[in-house]
Amino acid sequence: MNDYERVIRVAADCTAVHAALTTTDGLSAWWTTCTGSGQSEGELKFWFDGPQPCVMHVEEATPSAVRWVVTDCDFLRDWVGTRPTFSVTPAGSDRCEIRFRHHGLTPELDCIEVCTQGWNHFIPSLRSYLETGTGAPYGCAEDIARRKRRAGRAAAG
Repeated sequence: MNDYERVIRVAADCTAVHAALTTTDGLSAWWTTCTGSGQSEGELKFWFDGPQPCVMHVEEATPSAVRWVVTDCDFLRDWVGTRPTFSVTPAGSDRCEIRFRHHGLTPELDCIEVCTQGWNHFIPSLRSYLETGTGAPYGCAEDIARRKRRAGRAAAG
């Protein structure tokens, strides 16, 4: 059982990384529109195309670790019970390593392909947001083009 995992190094300090992972403004800038509280024991609601959000309970939100558990996600039922986690480690002056692991997002799940493609877009979006101030969140032109390419491949295949 191999969880989705990705490691990136960013030219940003750990305080900026923490804000990008725990504030609704930060999360909305690189992933998708978000409401709620990103602090420990808080609840975050992530909005995509559907009428209902993907809901996550914040298990931990410290400068070195952010852990969520998905409690409700109507449009991606496979995600319920999975645990997206971010481990943040200083990597020199004003640099950090971010290790993202989505515990439970494994090849056995029906959504593995679309979810892997999504994280392969949004984790670099996090890096871009931290390094330039501009991410590529859900619904931006870059994300829409990515999803259209995916839909075209699915229709052809």
